[in-house]
Amino acid sequence: MSYEQIVLFAIMGGVLALLLWGRFRYDLVAFSGLVLAVLLGVVDAHAAFAGFGHPAVIIVALVLVVSKGLERAGVVDMITRHLISDDRPIWLHILLLGGIGAALSAFMNNVAALAMLMPVDLAAAARAKRHPGLTLMPLSFATILGGMTTMIGTPTNIVIAQFRADSLGAAYGMFDFTPVGLPVALIGLAFVAFIGWRLMPVRRRNRRDTADVAGVESYIAELIVGADSTVIGRRFNDLKQEARKADVWLISVVRRGERQKSLKDLVLKKGDVLIVEGRPEDLEQFAAALKLDWSKSRKHARLLADAMSMLEVVVPREARIVNRSADELRLLARHGVVLAGISRQGRAIRERVRKARIRPGDLLLLMGPDNVLEETALWLGALPLKRRKDISVSQRQKAWLAVGLFALAIAASAGGFVYLPVGLGAVVIAFALLRILPLSRIYDAVEWPVIVLLASLIPLGAALEAVGGTDLLARGLLAMTTGWPPIIVLVLIMMVTMTLSDVLNNVATVLIAAPVAVGVAKAMGVNADTMLMGVAVAASCAFLTPVGHKNNTIVMGPGSYTFGDYWRMGLPLELIVLAVSVPLILLVWPL
Repeated sequence: MSYEQIVLFAIMGGVLALLLWGRFRYDLVAFSGLVLAVLLGVVDAHAAFAGFGHPAVIIVALVLVVSKGLERAGVVDMITRHLISDDRPIWLHILLLGGIGAALSAFMNNVAALAMLMPVDLAAAARAKRHPGLTLMPLSFATILGGMTTMIGTPTNIVIAQFRADSLGAAYGMFDFTPVGLPVALIGLAFVAFIGWRLMPVRRRNRRDTADVAGVESYIAELIVGADSTVIGRRFNDLKQEARKADVWLISVVRRGERQKSLKDLVLKKGDVLIVEGRPEDLEQFAAALKLDWSKSRKHARLLADAMSMLEVVVPREARIVNRSADELRLLARHGVVLAGISRQGRAIRERVRKARIRPGDLLLLMGPDNVLEETALWLGALPLKRRKDISVSQRQKAWLAVGLFALAIAASAGGFVYLPVGLGAVVIAFALLRILPLSRIYDAVEWPVIVLLASLIPLGAALEAVGGTDLLARGLLAMTTGWPPIIVLVLIMMVTMTLSDVLNNVATVLIAAPVAVGVAKAMGVNADTMLMGVAVAASCAFLTPVGHKNNTIVMGPGSYTFGDYWRMGLPLELIVLAVSVPLILLVWPL
């Protein structure tokens, strides 16, 4: 081996070992490996940071931003509102929610899809009085499976597509992954819905109060019946089904400043104020479902055109707002912030929310534009606890617009009219101009550690390929499998890739496995696409551990899973993926 090969293999091996160890952040490990390679002269200094401009990196960043925009526009809430019910059998609940998650993951980042659907699953589990551990892992697996079906569904497919462009001259298209990925996703989803959840340990079946899992306070809030609300002309009692579905409690109605005493047959009118109690996420879901407003103020209606957040604060004794109300402080007029709710340690609040005198120890739910919330909390003398940026307040009227813009970009890219990064970039610009996603949130939406990891490993992989390192690995694999049929070699490559993906970041896995797969294909004289598709499918199969994919890590705490729980459902699922995908790959991308 040459000096360059020895050094690059040593660096890549060291990076791999440190990533497996997990003691240091993966972006720091990858970037340190890149800098070391430059200092040792095996990566050209002028090309060291070319990875940050690589199309794969740009696409990953833009997909994350677009995903956040769709989330802020309330697209998921719009989809799930009429499809999720807590009285369905577990298998049907998993099939429906997992199907939604898989479909969303096909066109947006699968981590974002899980993040938006997990509160829905937790709420359904709480209402059905079942442990969320029965359904959270299947939901995680479903979103991972859905990402296999399109090029932008998962970063691994994006990297594979761009790697093909670099090594074979043309990238994969948006739906080149679909003929294999879609059947695999459907069969995998059927497995987790009908069988997989039953493989959870017996302790997961125990009924358990999930309030500690949700970990959020319940607030008393006021919701206004606006001109376009769907509750106008309906009786108060008729709203109980929607309230139960959103997990909120209807308390009373205020009309012309007076609480109504007889509620049973009360017909709701424009301008009525519903007094409700619930968690912030559930209150917003209820408001969205019935088109209720958070404020009557015209000024606030204009402010609602901007992205809004919720901020939870606790009131200390010395706070300015103690023994005063939001109306007395003219909170809305001065700061454009609404007191959306009050939580008072289980004690009843008799006054209207905006007129209630605040006591020390109260938890307040403030709602307003991002750039003034914390400043307002400071002015009130309250201590911020938790900012709820994930609640898409008031952006629900732009949901169809957001979906239409995204669909137009995908269609234009799939038809070859627009280069995909340009199309996604245009969507991001449109989201910003239409205030679906404010400029400050665009940079927050990008998962920078993943970007640094990908941008650092790309030059290392390119350098290893340039000095013949990947050819050396391919020749070694061929020597080990001399005389073996190409199909067996494909299965072996997929099994090795799956194993790496269970312990490594899947982007790092594909950057290691893809060059070797192409090298093996060229040496055997078979279709390189066959091997690359095998790597694409296998790199997404991180089902055995909680560290192989971020979605598995996200559900570990809320689902009360242990490290050893994942293989119970994950191992059969990986075997199913192998059994289904190999024949499909050979059919669609023959050797």
